[in-house]
Amino acid sequence: MSSALSGIKIAVVGGDDRELVLISELVRLGATISVVGFPRNMVKQGSYVVNTVEEACRGAEVLILPMPGTDGNGVVRAVYSSEQLELTERAIRQLAPNALVIIGVARPFLREWCRKYRLVLMEIAEMDEVAILNSIPTAEGALQIAIAETPITIHGSEVCVLGFGRVGHTLGRMLKNLGAHVTAVSRDPAELARAYEIGCRRAGFEELGSLVQSVDIIFNTVPAMVLDREMLEAANPDVLIIDLAAQPGGTDFEAASLLGIKAVLAPGLPGKVAPVTAGRILAEVIPQIILRELLRTDQNTSCG
Repeated sequence: MSSALSGIKIAVVGGDDRELVLISELVRLGATISVVGFPRNMVKQGSYVVNTVEEACRGAEVLILPMPGTDGNGVVRAVYSSEQLELTERAIRQLAPNALVIIGVARPFLREWCRKYRLVLMEIAEMDEVAILNSIPTAEGALQIAIAETPITIHGSEVCVLGFGRVGHTLGRMLKNLGAHVTAVSRDPAELARAYEIGCRRAGFEELGSLVQSVDIIFNTVPAMVLDREMLEAANPDVLIIDLAAQPGGTDFEAASLLGIKAVLAPGLPGKVAPVTAGRILAEVIPQIILRELLRTDQNTSCG
């Protein structure tokens, strides 16, 4: 598989240490890589560092954007860039016909551009092969925050995990293994069944108001407002909230501040606490996606 991507032009726009690991793997697999958002000395030899997003996209069959994607104005997260990178419609038009666009989560404007120019958009943040593996560094990072921000041990603490999907399940298991008393809160019967299977207590969101009165730590994974002002007013004033949901999270942070409750918004932990591991996950999954999708495009073109 050392030349599996030979001849495929790929643009990598922005990112962090995860993308550096990914770029190295793409180069090893023989792809032609155009990179913007990193200094030359940081990027694997064999890739080309260019100056603008448009230049990187020109003729590319694959565009890879960071897992956090862009903000509402199209600004791409690029931690090593001295200049702001902006994804524009003009840049998207530079891509090759039927190009593949890979991103964690896309904004509506990118979905519309891909539809308009008949590009293949792959949002990978919620794909099991990415999300399940990423739940490990996310959970470890959440535990790191909890240990640093509380005067008590995890062992013996009363903990709520809001949402018990892939991240919630991994986090709940780790907390149980450390001796915490864990209550999983979910609306999904299957998630609550999984919580029971690993020894957690179970509750619905209608019970959250009473739970927050005595809990020590709340981990939220739900990307909706579940910890509003009314809920926070009922909470233990010494509670620590660690919100792992995508920005803006599921907590009223302004209300938490006014009430003196410590609340930490912590999205994107894999790239912060374990960038090499998170990069290896991308390096394992993304080449397979590229090969699968380009083969599918070729087959559709042949049939057409």
